[in-house]
Amino acid sequence: MLRLKMIREKRGLSQMDLARAIDVSQQAVAKWEVGEALPRADKLPQLTSILGCTIDDLFRDNENAASER
Repeated sequence: MLRLKMIREKRGLSQMDLARAIDVSQQAVAKWEVGEALPRADKLPQLTSILGCTIDDLFRDNENAASER
């Protein structure tokens, strides 16, 4: 989920905005962004809908992300 921060910021959302939209704590979003935790599977459809991305986009590694730029 290391790409989550990049995608979230690209959409102009704060961690709190995203947390409220999917009914989790801001701390949960922060942990996802640094790789300390992962969202529950039932939150992934909401997350991708809000961020306008796919689940694959969120889990793609940084090496693949760099080649997309």
